[in-house]
Amino acid sequence: MPSDNLEHENLLRLLIKVSKGDSNAFSTLYETTSSQLYAIALKMLKRKELAEEATQEAYIKIWYNASQYQQQQGTVLTWMVSIVRYRALDMLRYSNRRKEQDFVDQDIPSEKLENIVENLNTTKLHICLEELSEQQRQAIYLAFFDGLSHSEVTNTLNSPIGTVKSWIRRGLDSLQRCLKR
Repeated sequence: MPSDNLEHENLLRLLIKVSKGDSNAFSTLYETTSSQLYAIALKMLKRKELAEEATQEAYIKIWYNASQYQQQQGTVLTWMVSIVRYRALDMLRYSNRRKEQDFVDQDIPSEKLENIVENLNTTKLHICLEELSEQQRQAIYLAFFDGLSHSEVTNTLNSPIGTVKSWIRRGLDSLQRCLKR
């Protein structure tokens, strides 16, 4: 996927400039990625004002921590998405909608998360999701897109926690294979 690599290289160049305090590069980085980060925050938080706050706070963190990005741990976009997702999860937890700390992120290896994030709004992702079993698709949707903990997914699907974790793990493995085809 040459265009994905080109996008990563462009974002990397911008992030390097941001790490040196270049506000014009930060503005360009924001314009290039904000709609994707906001969409993720909105999907998780379900409220426009909370999603805007999470996105704004994520960009503040990106501005101050741009020099901490490590290329070997994933693409720039994946790093940025993880910042907004963790902020959204913090907001959910803080607002008492979250009673447990068993976030699905802790069980998702970074390369799987990266593949899913890179293909977040693509037709291919939707096709790959359709190839999963109904249980896998529901569990992944609830955990990844709605930000529910494993226990919350368990309660929603009325299934044992071990089963839910297996659905998520196997579903992510299948998604990763499908997205690489």
